[in-house]
Amino acid sequence: MTISMYEASVPVFSERLKALSTILAAAEQNALERKIDPQVFLTSRLAPDMFALTRQVQIATDHAKGAPSRLAGREVPSYEDNEASFADIQARITKTLDLLATFSAADFDGSDDKVIELKLGGRERSMPGLQYLLHVAMPNFYFHLTTAYDILRHNGVPLGKATFLGAR
Repeated sequence: MTISMYEASVPVFSERLKALSTILAAAEQNALERKIDPQVFLTSRLAPDMFALTRQVQIATDHAKGAPSRLAGREVPSYEDNEASFADIQARITKTLDLLATFSAADFDGSDDKVIELKLGGRERSMPGLQYLLHVAMPNFYFHLTTAYDILRHNGVPLGKATFLGAR
């Protein structure tokens, strides 16, 4: 049995972003219940040299919109990265989910061998679509998704593995 590039990307990004939305809603509710300024969570980071929660969400959505767009031969939409509240980052997730809903499996025909060109670490890189998806886009997406979850857990938001995995 084979898995298509579409199935390995769009539904995965969509489901994980829905789980992230649930996690963020729980965090916002937790901040209200504990009388914590939501900015504490939004600007929190795991280490001084790591990005804060808001930036983690921005980068996760960047990979979720960028990978399918590149693989389907579309222009990657540009977002302003100006989110400053839970409502703002939820809106960004919704905008990304709406974009993902515009893709079909046919958009990804031949994308496993399609040459993807992008800048990584300040260098221009070229690689086949399958390599890009499995070794660049998905690991980066999961890194930033997990780091967002970890920032909130570190701040005492009662989240569990089931929430991370998308249980509602």
